Amino acid sequence: MQPNEIAEILDRPISRELLSRDLTRLAYVAKDGTPRSIPIAFTWNGSEIILCTTKNAPKLHALRRNPAVALTIDTESHPPKILLIRGQAELDVVDGIPDEYLRMNGSYEMTPEQRIAWEAEVRSLYDGMVRIVVTPTWAKLIDFETTLPSAVEELVRRRAEREDS
Repeated sequence: MQPNEIAEILDRPISRELLSRDLTRLAYVAKDGTPRSIPIAFTWNGSEIILCTTKNAPKLHALRRNPAVALTIDTESHPPKILLIRGQAELDVVDGIPDEYLRMNGSYEMTPEQRIAWEAEVRSLYDGMVRIVVTPTWAKLIDFETTLPSAVEELVRRRAEREDS
């Protein structure tokens, strides 16, 4: 997929809405060779998905071995809206707490007092984190109105061919 095609998909209004959400599902291949899919907070900076994790997270060993990842960001309402993204994870070990981590967790419902306590806890617990940076190399938006999963598109095409016969 060409970068301009990816940018066009990610710039659609529904994609921008999904990219402003709190959680994505990160899929990767674990050290034992089996697939993993985990919910994780993220932020979109306009060109990259940024995820943050502890420096001792098991997924880091797996991502160093095989950086290929897939992300799913979706809604819970009908018809669902789904943004699928693939890319390579780049790991960036940082001292302290990345600004992105504090921003991405700022959308959870917390009172101001809870927010202050949460941030104090985070700062006392972590001496650093790892930023997982994913630059999209493939993207697909499924909204069930203008775009469908490829298998459903094929079924629609077959039905139309039968009806035309």
